[in-house]
Amino acid sequence: MFTKILIANRGEIACRVIKTAHQMGIRTVAVYSDADRNALHAAMADEAVHIGGSAARDSYLDIDKVIAAAKQTGAQAIHPGYGFLSENAAFCRRCAAENIVFIGPPTPAIEAMGSKSAAKQIMEKAGVPLVPGYHGDDQNPEIIRKAANDMGYPVLLKATAGGGGKGMRQVWRAEEFDSALDAAKREAMNGFGDDTMLVEKYLTQPRHIEIQVFCDTHGNAVYLFERDCSIQRRHQKVIEEAPAPGMSETLRAEMGEAAVRAAQAINYVGAGTVEFLLDADGSFYFMEMNTRLQVEHPVTEMITGLDLVEWQLRVAAGDVLPLKQNELSINGHAIEVRIYAEDPSNEFLPQTGTIRFLETPADSDHIRIDTGVAEGDEVSVFYDPMIAKLIVWDNDRQHALRRLGGALKEYRLNGVTTNIDFLYTLCQHPDFAKADFDTGFIGKHEEQLLNPGTAELGNNIALAALYLVLKQQQVIANRARTSSDAESPWNNAHSWRLNQADQHHFELQIDEGIVSVSVTALAVEATSEPSNFIISAGDKEYAVCGKLHERVLQANIDGHRQRASFAEYDGQFSMYTAERAVQFNIKQPDLGDSSGDTSDKQLSAPMNGTIVSHLVAAGSTVSKGEALLIMEAMKMEHTIRAPADGIIKAFYYHAGELVSGGAELIEFEKAE
Repeated sequence: MFTKILIANRGEIACRVIKTAHQMGIRTVAVYSDADRNALHAAMADEAVHIGGSAARDSYLDIDKVIAAAKQTGAQAIHPGYGFLSENAAFCRRCAAENIVFIGPPTPAIEAMGSKSAAKQIMEKAGVPLVPGYHGDDQNPEIIRKAANDMGYPVLLKATAGGGGKGMRQVWRAEEFDSALDAAKREAMNGFGDDTMLVEKYLTQPRHIEIQVFCDTHGNAVYLFERDCSIQRRHQKVIEEAPAPGMSETLRAEMGEAAVRAAQAINYVGAGTVEFLLDADGSFYFMEMNTRLQVEHPVTEMITGLDLVEWQLRVAAGDVLPLKQNELSINGHAIEVRIYAEDPSNEFLPQTGTIRFLETPADSDHIRIDTGVAEGDEVSVFYDPMIAKLIVWDNDRQHALRRLGGALKEYRLNGVTTNIDFLYTLCQHPDFAKADFDTGFIGKHEEQLLNPGTAELGNNIALAALYLVLKQQQVIANRARTSSDAESPWNNAHSWRLNQADQHHFELQIDEGIVSVSVTALAVEATSEPSNFIISAGDKEYAVCGKLHERVLQANIDGHRQRASFAEYDGQFSMYTAERAVQFNIKQPDLGDSSGDTSDKQLSAPMNGTIVSHLVAAGSTVSKGEALLIMEAMKMEHTIRAPADGIIKAFYYHAGELVSGGAELIEFEKAE
């Protein structure tokens, strides 16, 4: 077994590998970029080597720098994680040349599956069912278009070197084909340096089922059952679960055996995932094989009780697979959700920012959190915006879903917009609870999922108001303790007024509504007693008392005892109760500086990113909604469109330039 390995990755997967290596007594080496100088994975490893700039191409994708770090530290093997260099045949070949073990499959297996079109041909020979499509080498757009027309729409364009939904486009009509092909090729070239495409018939109601396979160097191969990854947005997985709901033992065995045939057809070694589309009639078709550990591998670990990273390390060291097929079994049900820094209400646009507050459910036999970030960390433009994976396990799916809902309520984060509320709404949807879904589930229920309706505020107004008053008292009391004049009226925490009650008035902006709140303090007999107030909000009045300790408020509202925790950043407050998260702030007075209609002003970047291309020329007359510019952020393309009919006066940035969120991109003159 190895004594030291290097992890050629970052974030949660690097942390994940480090944990298992340490449990096995293996020393670890992390690599980090400029942006990751203070990252969790670099701190967890026994050693960490700086390998370059923040952009992945200057660090994590630089083969020479990664190899140099391994040789410098004496690492005997490299674990690539997923993404970055994990499926890079040239990197695998270089490791072999440098006498460093690549913890993954051999180079020929990566090359065989690295091209989706070549993979289809191999699978066809191995007797693995295929979706009808064109997987040829001739990339003449006319040939690809003809294949699409012959199959009939809808079709799916996919980059042969792609993954994670990048370089992929659904095409529903022939007239959309050319623009979709151009966009998919451009995104593929930016993401993978290869714009080779294939086109397949698009199944309208499939489920996405993947089989975890494992092979060793001694000819043994097993499948560790299936995962259902059907809940997706932008072809990227959002929720994964194991086993797949409704899967019969017969179908499980058929898909598992087909996955093993696929792996054996390319002499596979290590952990791999064979992905299938499962149609409503029970037929299934090979999609692709990922020659690495998958993001969603924890759900397989939770139902089998196995550590797949440990298996990877043992197989890479030449050991025999620890178990045979008949020794593997499924125990219970596991579900994983991916917590992203993104805005579901704005087309799931990735977000950047600093995590100002982070409170998570405790790890247990039922709850697991895989993450690479901590409170105070920045979510940057340079990498994927995934913050963490929340995984739950229970005896069956119904209980696992209930546990997931509770865990999402306890996952509290402030400072950057996330999809946590969206995930909670999704997992509570009755059709999802019944396992009535396919890969189009989010699109089909988008309105319900993105606009679930405003919940009753109830006692939350009183809780928010009580927190604001007690927090103010704490601030003033702390100031008085350090003041040279503790009796100064500025150090009075009780808002004393001659012949008037101790009272506070403010406009509370809460859940996008505005409420006028009045808080009147009542006398208490002893300082050890909780503070007492009458809080009036609209036509409701609450008798309230409570104590605030750091971020936690213990309150009694009309005899109802409640607990809430709070986070504050830049005048914005987040309140977390057992029921929900509530955002609020004190409404600032209107000083008459509204800028009014901005549609005729310069368009701005929705977030940090890189300009990919201009789609029109400066001086062009454009129509409302017309695509003007494409920018890339966090591995995804975003199209900037005209807000109205008008003229493009100027572009402020050229292709390849990095821009900050909010930066003006285009000078636009609205038509009269």
